[in-house]
Amino acid sequence: MTTTLFLVAVVILTALFFDFTNGFHDSANAMATSVATGALRPRTAVLIAAVLNVVGAFLSTEVAKTISGGMVNDAFVTPTMIFAGLVAAILWNLGTWYYGLPSSSSHTLIGAILGVGIAFSALPDGGGAAVNWSEASKTGMSLIVSPFLGFTLTVFLMFILKRFVKSKTIQGMQFGGDMKIDPDTAFQSWT
Repeated sequence: MTTTLFLVAVVILTALFFDFTNGFHDSANAMATSVATGALRPRTAVLIAAVLNVVGAFLSTEVAKTISGGMVNDAFVTPTMIFAGLVAAILWNLGTWYYGLPSSSSHTLIGAILGVGIAFSALPDGGGAAVNWSEASKTGMSLIVSPFLGFTLTVFLMFILKRFVKSKTIQGMQFGGDMKIDPDTAFQSWT
């Protein structure tokens, strides 16, 4: 087995492990509300999340296209760079999971790819700028704007529903009182 083939095999195994960490992040983010409200049992929620993650991977590759869409110059990409980015993303995923911090694996991978590109550019024999900043800035702006836009639209929808839904009981749950926004919850919804 050649060194390159060995490196490619290691990168593939590392990518599978990253996908595993991505899966348990997605499961927690997607299913927490269903489990907390008692709508689903934890085992059922994890099974649904696992099946839908696999189905989603086969239905669409848009996230992968965005991530690999020219943020880093393909001429500079090596198996070692991919491995380093995956290890950084895995460590971040495991750290945020361990400390119970909300995190997006897609955002993590984008940051890791940019970090590897910046590190490569800083090497004495790096050969030039590996990061395509015009593409990276487009992705970066969407990562910054989308949580604030989502939060703003959610607050707007809450006010509309509070104004027009007169029933104080929906499916046995009691609602009412003044609408208060908890700063901790608001921060977590942005991340």
